[in-house]
Amino acid sequence: MHINRSSFYKWLKRRSDPSIREINRIDACRLFDEYHNKFPSHGYRWLNSFIREELGVVFSDNYSHKICKFLGIKSESKHFKRRGKKSSRELKCFPNFILAELNPLRPFQLVVSDMTAFWANKHYYELTLFMDLFNNEIISYSLSNKKGDPFTYHYALLDLISKKEEYKDLELILHTDQGSVYSSKKFNESLHLYNIIHSMSKPGKPTENGAMESINGWIKEELFIDFKINSCADIPKQIDDYIYFFNNKRPQAALKYITPAKFRKLYYNKED
Repeated sequence: MHINRSSFYKWLKRRSDPSIREINRIDACRLFDEYHNKFPSHGYRWLNSFIREELGVVFSDNYSHKICKFLGIKSESKHFKRRGKKSSRELKCFPNFILAELNPLRPFQLVVSDMTAFWANKHYYELTLFMDLFNNEIISYSLSNKKGDPFTYHYALLDLISKKEEYKDLELILHTDQGSVYSSKKFNESLHLYNIIHSMSKPGKPTENGAMESINGWIKEELFIDFKINSCADIPKQIDDYIYFFNNKRPQAALKYITPAKFRKLYYNKED
């Protein structure tokens, strides 16, 4: 084999009596492989933060990258086509209040909303989400299996209003696109009663609601790749479980890899 005798015996000794460093690397490989199999849509930084959050085991990002490269771990992704057509009827429009890159300093200061549609288990679904930009927490949502169902928007809005009771005197900016339901009179007629200001993106400018568009993409990837929703019998329960996971267990890069719920809790602890 054209190797030195001493090198061979050193290798043999490492095999029978591995060092602490080698043992730790084997354990790290096992952890990353296990969590990659559970969440294949994510890369090494997210897997590292999830292991740290759930198990308290700390690795550096550089070491995590080396482990994933050694194992051949790469994040998977699923791309979705966005389809839709413009409405020909005139709808109510509101100015965009978040173009100045408003940085929320408290909960329920700036909330964004959007609807995303998908097919799962041969059925069509529409999921309406309301997300607090303070900590990227989904604070309200509604699911329907009817195409163009306006009630998903209204039910989620009512849930948002009920949760805003704690912040009744504080102004909330609700940013959406110019969809027909968001622009309708019924959706907007009572917002001022709850100190909610409606803000809207310009037509054909999804980047003006970039945070929500980005989350929609991540949610679909994780639902299909990690949560296997396409083979799930109870889709509504799977959505409920995922939203809980998203808020309470899923670390986010924008929050320095802690969960939205933990970020909110840290804010209230500082206030106290």
